[in-house]
Amino acid sequence: MQHILVYADSLSWGIVPTTRQRLAFEQRWPGVMELALCHAGQPVRVIEDCLNGRRTVWEDPFKPGRNGLAGLAQRIEIHSPLALVVLMLGTNDFQSMHPHNAWHAAQGMGTLITAIRTAPIEPGMPVPPILVVAPPAIQTPRGPIAPKFEGGQDKCTGLASAYQTVCAETGCHFFDAGSVVHTSPHDGVHLDKAEHTTLGLALARTIQPLLAWKEQRNSNG
Repeated sequence: MQHILVYADSLSWGIVPTTRQRLAFEQRWPGVMELALCHAGQPVRVIEDCLNGRRTVWEDPFKPGRNGLAGLAQRIEIHSPLALVVLMLGTNDFQSMHPHNAWHAAQGMGTLITAIRTAPIEPGMPVPPILVVAPPAIQTPRGPIAPKFEGGQDKCTGLASAYQTVCAETGCHFFDAGSVVHTSPHDGVHLDKAEHTTLGLALARTIQPLLAWKEQRNSNG
């Protein structure tokens, strides 16, 4: 059985838009992806490390511990050996208290990629490949989180393209979640249940050949 680490924020944690509730494992996209891969004959365990409010590399001035760089290398060490790390972050970089744009978030993502590749894993364990998932674009924020994400729909412009460039430069895999899903019309930021299903199935199709290739390479020595 191969292990996949999903390192992400509330879009992957499965928060129900306009509430503080959480979708069940089999309803949120990491769970949908795990079940789909296992059903397809690719046994995996998805390790969810999804923290509400997590940024790429910046602190939240109101809640501690939201800097995605802090402790990332240790998480890789803890969960190794890993077949794949999936990074889906960036939405919170555009909260109203930050001046960041897509380029800044992409630089943050590049820093996370370096941290994963230089993590102090045990000798002989593989450095895991990385799949960067660009979150879908923020729409006009609505509901209780509207003040927190005010202006985010403008600041996030070009994020997928900026992430794709970083992935090309660093040799990472890339997937644009915005190509298959949209953020919820209820809050403009998170994913509705149906979107979780769509994204999980799409990522399973994307990841399956990556895992099969890794298995083949390992069997060949």
